[in-house]
Amino acid sequence: MEKHFLITFSTIFLLSICKETTGGPQEKRLLKSLLDDYNIMNRPVLNESDPLVLTFGVTLQQIIDVDEKNQLLITCLWLNLEWEDYQLKWNTSEFNGVDSVRVHPRFLWTPDLLMYNSADEKFDGTFQTNVVVSNDGKCLYVPPGIFKSTCKIDITWFPFDDQLCKLKFGSWTYSGWKLDLKLKDKDGGDISSFITNGEWDLIGVPGKRNSISYDCCPEPYVDITFTIHIRRRTLYYFFNLIVPCVLISSMALLGFTLPPDSGEKLTLDVTILLSLTVFLNSVHEKMPATSEFFPLISTYFNCIMMMVASSVVLTVVVLNYHHRTAETHVMPLWVRSVFLQWLPWILRMNRPRKKITRKTIMMSNRMKELEMKEKASKSLLANVLDIDDDFRPLSVSGGFARMNGNIMENNVGHTHNHNHNHNHNHNHTPTPPSSGNQANCSNSRELQCILKEIKYITNRLRSREDEEEIISDWKFAAMVIDRFCLITFTTFTVITTIAVLMSAPHIIVK
Repeated sequence: MEKHFLITFSTIFLLSICKETTGGPQEKRLLKSLLDDYNIMNRPVLNESDPLVLTFGVTLQQIIDVDEKNQLLITCLWLNLEWEDYQLKWNTSEFNGVDSVRVHPRFLWTPDLLMYNSADEKFDGTFQTNVVVSNDGKCLYVPPGIFKSTCKIDITWFPFDDQLCKLKFGSWTYSGWKLDLKLKDKDGGDISSFITNGEWDLIGVPGKRNSISYDCCPEPYVDITFTIHIRRRTLYYFFNLIVPCVLISSMALLGFTLPPDSGEKLTLDVTILLSLTVFLNSVHEKMPATSEFFPLISTYFNCIMMMVASSVVLTVVVLNYHHRTAETHVMPLWVRSVFLQWLPWILRMNRPRKKITRKTIMMSNRMKELEMKEKASKSLLANVLDIDDDFRPLSVSGGFARMNGNIMENNVGHTHNHNHNHNHNHNHTPTPPSSGNQANCSNSRELQCILKEIKYITNRLRSREDEEEIISDWKFAAMVIDRFCLITFTTFTVITTIAVLMSAPHIIVK
């Protein structure tokens, strides 16, 4: 009695729930006939030793988001499950030609199929729709859902990268001996109704059936894994990261053409270095904090940043050379040989009124050797005094000696005549020296002072010319370093850009 009462109550309850799903009295009668003795806990197979074959497929509708930083993939999928339930068969002629009914899955046995690598809070993100049951016992269950799955993001070739995100589906409790999964389409998932994504291109969704036997259990566990192959569209990153980086690096190259006297040479390089740092930080904010992969764009940015940092160091060297004087620095021989002779000759640089060729370099070195030999042949006193042949003190003193000799001879002759006259004529007084001799002494002293002043002025002018020549040499050395850095860093930037673009697996910008 109690059993009959429970059956009656259950039938009334089911009919009240299925009231909206029934389309008429025949479907109502059919549902009552099917669900009266139906047990949702029973695996629908005639022989318990046989596995239930479940045909499984997915339809990819849209890629909602690829979260690189958290390594997550959010997709909109329609699952497609088909199996045969022997308890749900009927003869259409007995029910006025009704060949299919729709039943809510909570009233039927449904496979406990879940996505193993789900990252959803509820783990299962499907929406339970009705199961379409045909008269031959075939059940079709197509639940849609928003799936959040884990995806290992490989950022090695960012922004020219491809990503392979796997969706692993399988039964949570049934082994392969109880529930056998079969891939619906050999090509994988259905992408006929896929909605294109602005950041990613869909290459394909291949599927594969896997059977894994674990050490704990002898029975195999079957799963079907779909691999979503997507490729990043590089148009956004190309024009917002790579192109500005190339332009900023070209500005760093133009810094080598800026005159050191402008005062903005070092400021420009430091500003460019800070700009590259901002761009690199914007890239790092998007990338996951991982040490397994290093992005290609970060490699490029680091190379350009190293180049700009080197330009800052070399700019300091250029400014140091440019502002050196003869009073503070002596130019070493290797600096003169490298930056004033050979490097300008290699770079085809010439100084005003001085053409630098291999012949002039060899002649200059030969002249220096001869000057060193000539200086070595002089006496120590001559090298210390650096006596000039035009105004030697010996010639002046010799003239003075000759002039003083004449004066002495005149004085001696005058004394002899004075003594002779004094002996013969004691009444005469001594004759005073003539005014001409006094004039000669005064002229000789003025001439000596004039020659000293002329020699001082000449030495001063010569020293100033030497200082200006040394300052000019330092400035030209700084100019040579600038030209060398301009050519070297331009070549480095072009080669680095081409190497980065060519090393990418694909460089199609779209």
